[in-house]
Amino acid sequence: MTAYNIVRMRVKPGFDDAFIAHHNDMLKSAGDEFKSAGMRRFSLVKTGDRSYCVLGEWDDFDSIVKARPAMIKSLDGMRSMLEDLGDDLGLTDPVSGEVAAEYDVRKH
Repeated sequence: MTAYNIVRMRVKPGFDDAFIAHHNDMLKSAGDEFKSAGMRRFSLVKTGDRSYCVLGEWDDFDSIVKARPAMIKSLDGMRSMLEDLGDDLGLTDPVSGEVAAEYDVRKH
């Protein structure tokens, strides 16, 4: 069953371009690794001033688990660009899970 991981982050002032470049470089270098783990789609969404969410679509939840080492490696490469989110969250606010309901409006 399709699963998603969503991670909210905020970059330090002046780091937006480097943060976006990091994700583009990571996808070029590790894209095949993520694909072989079961990733279908990746999006980096700017949600506000210096605020972003990463959205990953996966074949199933086991695919997310399989890709965690690569995701942690990517995070390690950008920790210095991230700002603490506060409220004891740290640098990221990650959630993940299987799809509970889905409707593709393009197919209907």
